Amino acid sequence: MRSAVLQPTLLFPSKFLKSSSFYSAKRSQLQPSFILSPRYTMSMSMSISSAQQTENCSESSTIQQKIQMPDKPQIPIYPISLSPPLPSISKEVELSRAMTASSKSSLFILSRNDVIFEDEWLIVVNKPQGIYCESVLSSVPRLLEESTDLDPLGDPARVQEFHLANRLDRDTSGVMVITKSHKVAAKLVKAFTDHMVRKTYIALCIGLAPNWDRIRIKSGHGRSKYGAWRVYAASDVGRTLPGGSLVRDMETVFELLSVNGHGHIRKVVEVREDVDKVIVAEEKSLTATDQRDEILVRAFPRSGRTHQIRLHCQYLSMPIKGDVKYEGVYEWKGEKCEGHALHAESLSFEHPVTGLSVLFEAPLPSWATKAFHPLSRGNLKQVSE
Repeated sequence: MRSAVLQPTLLFPSKFLKSSSFYSAKRSQLQPSFILSPRYTMSMSMSISSAQQTENCSESSTIQQKIQMPDKPQIPIYPISLSPPLPSISKEVELSRAMTASSKSSLFILSRNDVIFEDEWLIVVNKPQGIYCESVLSSVPRLLEESTDLDPLGDPARVQEFHLANRLDRDTSGVMVITKSHKVAAKLVKAFTDHMVRKTYIALCIGLAPNWDRIRIKSGHGRSKYGAWRVYAASDVGRTLPGGSLVRDMETVFELLSVNGHGHIRKVVEVREDVDKVIVAEEKSLTATDQRDEILVRAFPRSGRTHQIRLHCQYLSMPIKGDVKYEGVYEWKGEKCEGHALHAESLSFEHPVTGLSVLFEAPLPSWATKAFHPLSRGNLKQVSE
């Protein structure tokens, strides 16, 4: 069998190629295995070219995949707040109140008349309106040092162990608990976090008189893209907001105490589960009306969200008097409001050391007692549930 090795330079010496007769005579003997025909050569050339193109395309595709721009990110859809925008007057009024509170707080001195309860581990005080919590806390060491019925604080390091167990807004008055050691603070903070502390507030609202005696409202709570606290739909709980935080659940029970001076205040007891109405917020705030009644309510916050009661009162079309940030009136009966009419009435919890159930109540402020007609004031705190 003839060899199939393709070596054209050895098979065809130049002397043979010069003789056309030899070339013609031997042409029939030359097999394709010895000479690459033009068609075969073209075929191989096309195959090689095709392979090169395929390889080039593969490399080009790989490079394109590497340098291909990522897909345009989808614009996230955030929950829409159910609360209206901040009133235009709120910024100016809030700045003025903050400056006034700073001046008052720098001069504030806690007195024994402000103390509701004290033992070895806790001191419970009645915070005045328009005073920052930090100023109350910084006044405690001086109060204890001047006390005659307690041993003076000889160890300066002990002053650093005072902690605020709960915080109140600048213009909110009422019960505030201060712990005297790190261990007690940790236990009490956990109790607040686990919703083991029961709280009641008194609020004087101006708006449409409600048609209920007890109501429960559930909604979402979170910050808008401008940083303000807002009410969100209950169905939005768990969704992400522009700042990266989540919408959290918020629930409050309200009890109607009086309307335009008619009514009575009941003793502080455990919140009843029975209510006349349940509102699950899913739509915009209830439409406000021109009707302005004086409404005194007690609030039982079941969750501890920032500005919770203030936000829910606004949603119910009865914003708190003086709470200009949440559509409350700035002037009422010819007088300007120095702050919002919200009072932390009571706190009840299990004592972090003794384990006993304790209930601390702060005296009602003057605006709360004046909300009743003279005939009704004699019955304050006399009616049971």
